[in-house]
Amino acid sequence: MAIAACNIEDRMDKKAIIKVLLLSRYSRLGASSRVRSYQYLPYLKTQGIDVTVAPLLRDGYINDLYMGKRKHFGTIFGAYLRRFGYLLKSGRFDLLWLEKELMPWLPAWGEAGLSHLGIPYVVDYDDATFHRYDRHPKGMVRALLGGKIDAVMRRAALVTVGNDYLADRAWRVGAKRVEYLPTVVDLKRYCVTSQPKDEVFTIGWIGTPNTEKYLSLIADPLRRFFEQRKGRLLLIGASKRFMIDGIPIEVLPWSEDCEVPFLQRMHIGIMPLPDLPMERGKSGLKLLQYFACGRPSVASPVGINVKIVNHRVGFLPNSDDEWLTHLLRLADDPDLRKRTGEEGRRMVEERYSLARWALKYAHILREVAQQYKNGTL
Repeated sequence: MAIAACNIEDRMDKKAIIKVLLLSRYSRLGASSRVRSYQYLPYLKTQGIDVTVAPLLRDGYINDLYMGKRKHFGTIFGAYLRRFGYLLKSGRFDLLWLEKELMPWLPAWGEAGLSHLGIPYVVDYDDATFHRYDRHPKGMVRALLGGKIDAVMRRAALVTVGNDYLADRAWRVGAKRVEYLPTVVDLKRYCVTSQPKDEVFTIGWIGTPNTEKYLSLIADPLRRFFEQRKGRLLLIGASKRFMIDGIPIEVLPWSEDCEVPFLQRMHIGIMPLPDLPMERGKSGLKLLQYFACGRPSVASPVGINVKIVNHRVGFLPNSDDEWLTHLLRLADDPDLRKRTGEEGRRMVEERYSLARWALKYAHILREVAQQYKNGTL
């Protein structure tokens, strides 16, 4: 496998095979699992890291979740039993690689057990999972689970995080080691194409039915935009019935094979967010996807968005009027769209590409496993 930007002549000892058990949250259908772990696996294999994948929740669960169907207790119970079975086999591996936590909505008993048995684990976060518990509206959940993720972080041999907000939390609660590993994209999958030739100006968004609610935050500037310019709002991955009164919307179903061609239909991409604790922990994947396709972006100045977006690649409006101003400016200036889109692509190549970060991930996984073997962890 060739990841061009990676220096294969690193100093790691690649003769020893490192066996890693990846306990991801989802299969490849889940964006967090796909981007934060699965896309690294081919490269890790070339570096002598043999990863066994064991997702907690299968494709059927994710499909039901996005379709708004009720969660089935039997499906979740079965998932937890499978995970427990893998935990019983964890001693066969040099290292465990967790996505967020072992058992959602249960105390950190599994992580405590691993720590007691001296089995090292790396845990990864690309959003503020801890706020699902410590800011839950029910007091009982806050009382029982409010400190759960803090405990998971403290017991981990390594915590990897997608942004500074998550890193600050990990250090604050006593994590032994924290490494910044931003969410990245595989640029071999994303190519820059010319702006669409359609008469209809296309403002695009990519996400899931769980995040489409954020679009309502900018309903007013979007309505005002479409009153003044002919266009459409193209949504990739939203629910089929999603709509906002007064806004022409086209919804396309997400698939891994189709997401890039769909992104290329956009003239610009958007990422509205509220300035709230949970959202400050997000990792900006959709912005990187827009930029990887050479599309400029308009995003709320929240969390990592402020780090990713600057005046050369897009805009960070602070009000509805500013949203409208930036959308109109991009709609009316093809040269600006081209220039900022090209700059966005360069920025991703330099700072947020899989090629740039794959070697570091391989290095730290091997280093943690080796420290445990040497008794220095």
